[in-house]
Amino acid sequence: MKELRINAYCRITNKGVWINGEEKEILKLEDNNLFLDAIYRSMGIQYLKFFKMDKLSKAGFLGAELVMNAMKIERDTPKKEHAIICFNRSSSLDDDIEYQKTINDIHNYFPSPSVFVYTLPNIVNGEIAIRNKIFGETSFYITEHFSAKQIFFAITDIFNSGNISALLCGWTEYYENECDVLMMYISQNEEGVKVNINNIEELYSTNLPFYPDRVFDLCQGDQP
Repeated sequence: MKELRINAYCRITNKGVWINGEEKEILKLEDNNLFLDAIYRSMGIQYLKFFKMDKLSKAGFLGAELVMNAMKIERDTPKKEHAIICFNRSSSLDDDIEYQKTINDIHNYFPSPSVFVYTLPNIVNGEIAIRNKIFGETSFYITEHFSAKQIFFAITDIFNSGNISALLCGWTEYYENECDVLMMYISQNEEGVKVNINNIEELYSTNLPFYPDRVFDLCQGDQP
């Protein structure tokens, strides 16, 4: 197998949005609940289903949207050899809490199907797959904290299967109005950042300049 590269990546936090290390200008809103909607509008996307999504799905959707735009990949082309792997620590707890509110009071019982749909974290993968016509494997893992090591081994495992040519992969966390997303587009393209534990950790921890025409290590060390 050829060496894997991170061909594009983005970071989305409450502090801002970065694509390949460069900050994207977003209209800042006083209401933090509307931050993800502001990103959507700034990108000029026409996908009305976005407004029906929960915040976790919106966060993952926007991360995928940013890296797919950076790669200039045609969304309407079926992608049988693309896969999606996401991780977070709070699962769908942000929605679980909202759904619980609708069933707490037996005298004011109003369970919402629109909220219940999103009480599974892997729905975010489904939203990304539908938008981008991705038909390969999709997985969502819940971990105690961000782990570049776990992400690295998940990446190498799926490419070792021999059926995948490209992967959308990253950390997709949204809980109590705190957004924390690292989304990466990974393939065996010769351009980009080498896929190893140090580099994944570095991309998550900082917003460094990204040079897609160079192959380099962001951090020296003997990690794979």
